[in-house]
Formats: sequence, structure tokens, C-alpha cells
Amino acid sequence: MTHVDGLARCGVLETPHGVVHTPAFMPVGTAGTVKGILHRDLHELGAEIMLANTYHLMLRPGDGRIARAGGLHRFMGWPAPILTDSGGYQVYSLRTRRTIDEDGVDFRSHLDGSRQRLTPERATEIQARLGSDIAMSFDECTPYPVTRDEARRSMELTARWARRSRKRFLALRDSPDPAMVTNPGQLQFGIVQGSTFADLRQESAQKIRDVGFEAYAIGGLSVGETTDELYETAAVTASWLPKDRPRYLMGVGTPANLVEMVARGVDMFDCVLPTRNGRNGQLFTRTGTINVKGARYAEDDRPPDPGCRCYTCRHFSRAYLRHLFVAREMTAATLNSLHNLHFYLDTMKRIGEAIVLGTFETFRQAFQKALSRR
Repeated sequence: MTHVDGLARCGVLETPHGVVHTPAFMPVGTAGTVKGILHRDLHELGAEIMLANTYHLMLRPGDGRIARAGGLHRFMGWPAPILTDSGGYQVYSLRTRRTIDEDGVDFRSHLDGSRQRLTPERATEIQARLGSDIAMSFDECTPYPVTRDEARRSMELTARWARRSRKRFLALRDSPDPAMVTNPGQLQFGIVQGSTFADLRQESAQKIRDVGFEAYAIGGLSVGETTDELYETAAVTASWLPKDRPRYLMGVGTPANLVEMVARGVDMFDCVLPTRNGRNGQLFTRTGTINVKGARYAEDDRPPDPGCRCYTCRHFSRAYLRHLFVAREMTAATLNSLHNLHFYLDTMKRIGEAIVLGTFETFRQAFQKALSRR
């Protein structure tokens, strides 16, 4: 850590492909690209790290093909840090297409229906071939709602899988085969589960800490729980994680969520909302969201967010963006997503600046007050 203001923290995470300044937001590039956005634009927006997905890249184009191309960085032309999810979220999101046993998970591919299997060892090996800078341990993302007994079973399975993931990771790091490991300096994060049960979260945090990862993530949230449950669960979980390691809250969330989670000691985030919502005509602004596809914007000559300095706001009106959306032009998704990503990344930058100045709580209150005006 470099600065602390209350529970909010600034820090620097060193990886083989560069440093990541936290608090940080990671644009989601599931298949090796952020939908509708060029890598050049991500650099100009200030993105320091991108997220890609093990399950999807395993299916297409295949981790072996990516390894033969020199690893994911070279394959996709992205020189900065990459974090890869292990496929654990797909255990949740594709639950109608999978079966779980002690050893791992059988999936029916959403592409062609073929049988695919992921185990903690295979998920670790795939990420080694991809060569991401940060690999996630394989976990079961617990659904919501869930009984305490079901949450305990899931949490304990995740802990056993974490030990197996780490064992395979260390074996690959200690005896690197160039055909198997394309980034010898890869880091591995462990994942804490336990649904919304505080005692299970504490137990999970202890079990995952005992395995001994480079850093830790909070999984199993943003899956249907209330906002209060999200905040409370993430906060108590973060409090049981090491103070000198990054804390990553997976799959969260709205701009308001990010500010509140930093206030509770979380450092890293990813979410599909900036691009998914952009593709559907929703823009994030400092005073709330606007649905630019609405007829009310047909002759609105203002930029999406008058206080924003992104490329979209500096050059285009709400009326023009609405026209592109209604006309089903591809440019609509790109311009909307550019703005939303800028808003997220700029919000993280402003959070960091406030922490350094010791004014985070003032920033937090002003940010939330502005969002509530609309």
C-alpha cells in the first residue's frame, strides 16, 4: 500500500507486464477483446489491466493455439497486464449445462454442445498456457439464494479445489515447460466463498489464506443478493484478508458500488456493465444514467455528460448517439462503450486522488449525492 484514508487504500501491484495502480477497474475482455473497443482506445482511456476468461478461450480458439502463438499477450496484441478468470463463474452462469463432482465440472459447450471438463489442475494449466499475469484459482461460484448447508458444502469444495489449484500452480512454476508455461512470472489469486453468511466467509477466508496465494479475491457476490447484503458481505470478508495484499471483488458493479466498496477496503474490480449497457444505449454520468435511445433525446444537442472529457462527449451529441442506436449502426456501441469505460476508469482515478489527499470521505459523499439528483 502507498496511501490509506480510512479503510480506502492506494497501492501498486507489480506483474510481469507492468504495474497496476489500485484501486483499479479491469475492463472485461472475455474472449481476448473488450467488445467494440480497440486496444489503442483502452490505452488512451488509461486502462492498466484487462480481464479475459479461461472457459471461453479454452473453447475458442483454444489454449494450445494461444500458447503456440506465444501466449495471450502476443496473440491479442495487448502488452499490459492481463487477469484470467478460472472458469469458476461459468460453474454458476452455465449451471443448466454442467454437472459438478469432487474432481471438477463437466460442461456442455454453449458453442457446439461438446463435452468439456474443467478441474482445478486443468484450469491452472490452461491459464499457464495463456500466460496471463494473474491466474485465478478454480472455485465454485455459489448461487443465491442458498441454504447455509449448501453454502458450506460449496465453500468447502472451493477450499479443496484451491489447494489443488495452488499445488499444480507451484509445480508448473518450479519446473516450467515452455510448451506449458508462457509467463513464468504469473501470479495466482485465491477466491473466498461462503455466500452471505458471515461466519462461513470468515472460515473460507482463513482456509484460503492458509493455502498461501499471492493475493485474494471475494467471489460469489453480485449474483442476486441485495445491495445491503453485497456491501456487508464484501466488507466483512475484506476485513479478514491480509492488509498487505490486493483484495479483488469479482464481477462488481455499478459506479456507486465501486465507490462504496473502496470505502470498505476493496482494491480491484471488474464488471461487464460499461460495455454491455453501452451496447444497449445506457450511459453512465456523474448525475446518474441516461438511456440515450429515448425519444426525448432526438433533438438534444448536449453531450452525454457535459462535465466529461472523453472522446464521445467531446465530439458527439445525445441526438447523434440516439440516431446511431436507432439506425443500428455499430458505431453506437463503440461510442457509448468508450464513454462508459472512461467514466469507470476516471472514477477510479478520482477515487485514488482523493485517497492520496486524505479527502476520500468528502469525495464519496459528493459522488453519491450527485448520482441521487436525477
